[in-house]
Amino acid sequence: MMTSVDTDLIRVLADPLRLRIVTLLARETLCTTHLVEETGARQTNLSNHLRVLREAGVVETEPCGRYTYYKLRPDVIASLAGQFAGLAESARTAAENKRACP
Repeated sequence: MMTSVDTDLIRVLADPLRLRIVTLLARETLCTTHLVEETGARQTNLSNHLRVLREAGVVETEPCGRYTYYKLRPDVIASLAGQFAGLAESARTAAENKRACP
């Protein structure tokens, strides 16, 4: 079984701050103010990273008065995990395959 991994999503999650944001949102829904406190990032920088995560479909927004809350979309993370699981399974079954050199 040949499988591929969503490289665009991997690029989005490869940034250390975005990965930190995703890790925090895996525990609870947070507003920008909470994320600034937790990460120590400047609000403008954090907002840019949240925009990238939102556009990639990794997080959803929930308006609440003057604040915007962010929550992780677990289905997106589960899909990526499934793609990696498929890649691992493919590697297990291909362990005995070796292409001969010309």
